[in-house]
Amino acid sequence: MTSKASRSSAVAPGDIRFAFVRASGPGGQNVNKVATAVQLRFDVRGTRALSSAVKERLGQLAAGRITASGELVIEAKRFRTQERNRQDALERLARLIERASRSPRVRHATTPPGAAKERRLRSKHHRSVTKRLRGRAHADGE
Repeated sequence: MTSKASRSSAVAPGDIRFAFVRASGPGGQNVNKVATAVQLRFDVRGTRALSSAVKERLGQLAAGRITASGELVIEAKRFRTQERNRQDALERLARLIERASRSPRVRHATTPPGAAKERRLRSKHHRSVTKRLRGRAHADGE
């Protein structure tokens, strides 16, 4: 795994904007007074640090968090301090970019082995016999 410094240096600081807002949830009066929650906005479409393939995969990974203008929005409010939430948001962005930069493995089509085909056909025949036996009973003479 790469270090935080190399991951964060891949993205230009101009592509990231921070907004600090008041967090919801427990925390007493501190919640009402201090803007500790962080809203990180990353311009996915405008950045030159990522290739078009990585941008596309990032769009698929974070589809619900990308605005119509192409900005990825990450909200961090787990911690009580603004700085910790800011670091948390940057780490989450780095993890997302790291996941998007890994190209998906190519799936090679395979055929089922002969024994598996045989088991399936035997199972189908057994089921067929079971259903056939559910019909009306026939007299021998008819």
